[in-house]
Amino acid sequence: MKKTVIAFAVLGTLAGAAHAQSSVTLYGIIDEGLDMITNNKGGHVYQLAGSVMQGNRWGLTGAEDLGGGMKAVFQLENGFNGNSGALSQNGLMFGRQAWVGLATPYGTVTFGRQYDSIFDYAAPLAAGQLGAGVYGAHPGDLDNSNIDYHDNNTIKYASPNFAGLKFGGTYSLGGTAGNFTNNQIWSLGASYNRGPVALGAAYLNARNPGTGMFSTAASSLPETLMTPIYSGFMSANTFQLIDVGASYAFGPATLGATYTNAKFMDLGSNPMPTGAKGPAAGYATGSTATFNDVQVNVVYRITPAWQLLVASDYVDRNSLTEKNGKAVESGKYLQYNATLDYLLSKRTDVYVMALYQRALGDDSTGGPAVAAITDTTAISSNGNQFVARIGIRHKF
Repeated sequence: MKKTVIAFAVLGTLAGAAHAQSSVTLYGIIDEGLDMITNNKGGHVYQLAGSVMQGNRWGLTGAEDLGGGMKAVFQLENGFNGNSGALSQNGLMFGRQAWVGLATPYGTVTFGRQYDSIFDYAAPLAAGQLGAGVYGAHPGDLDNSNIDYHDNNTIKYASPNFAGLKFGGTYSLGGTAGNFTNNQIWSLGASYNRGPVALGAAYLNARNPGTGMFSTAASSLPETLMTPIYSGFMSANTFQLIDVGASYAFGPATLGATYTNAKFMDLGSNPMPTGAKGPAAGYATGSTATFNDVQVNVVYRITPAWQLLVASDYVDRNSLTEKNGKAVESGKYLQYNATLDYLLSKRTDVYVMALYQRALGDDSTGGPAVAAITDTTAISSNGNQFVARIGIRHKF
């Protein structure tokens, strides 16, 4: 992405000593479009919506050369609603990212509000990051591939690039007195990208997810409290996620696939967060809700200006047994989407996208599953939902 750069040099002469150089870059994205969403309260919804292809943002990133191959680095990134001008991420000034750290020849260590290893290493191979946008993220963004959930109080390490191989990890402190592990999140990941081959894998473990990772303080939107796909599992003691992906490019086409395994473990260990939907107390204490997600996607570069993305996604959640012996059927979500993107310039593109989702079985609340496309805020009245969108995106 081409960025507008504000560069300045700090040129001081102090007793003949050498001086350091600093730079600051201002950047941003504005994405807006018109949506048509079916089956919401029995009718269609027509709306202007932003942050679909990519989240609206502006930010500052910078570095200061400290000598010896070491730099001080920072990033501040804001999210905003393009239709109202309001702050996103529940009103946080820099709700997307806010961190500072040191970059060395041996890797970079940063501290603050940051992205986890799922997003850094595995998510770039999922359709949501390849052109399907947030609507094309895995249902409910269960695996955080669209970074709906941000990690506070985080220490991150990112390795240098070793001929296409990168790796790293994060640790987020829960900040609870007398309970070091409460609300903690940690993740590890690695990726390889060289020639036609791209590989990625990551692991994440979050303690007390209802008040930590999936809380409104961490999320971009209060998605957790809205989506019936997994809102009923917020009483879990631990959320565990494994995410792997691969792609191979041949000519103008790139074929990719991802697999994620997400588990809400030891249900009933914690009180349900205020506003969360779902009879968590109705499920057998100690049970585990497991989601398996498989996606296949194809990106085809028709011309240097035209790109077509098509993807198919399947999510299957295991059946559960309530305390009274009643079986809760497994939940299944089928999703198909396509995006046609046209570059007007290096910084501006227009696109059309369409997505269909079908839900089967029971959802996390114990009721019949309904379609709930990620971040539309217009949950379907039944098991089917279709979204069509025409949009424009500008990067600066």
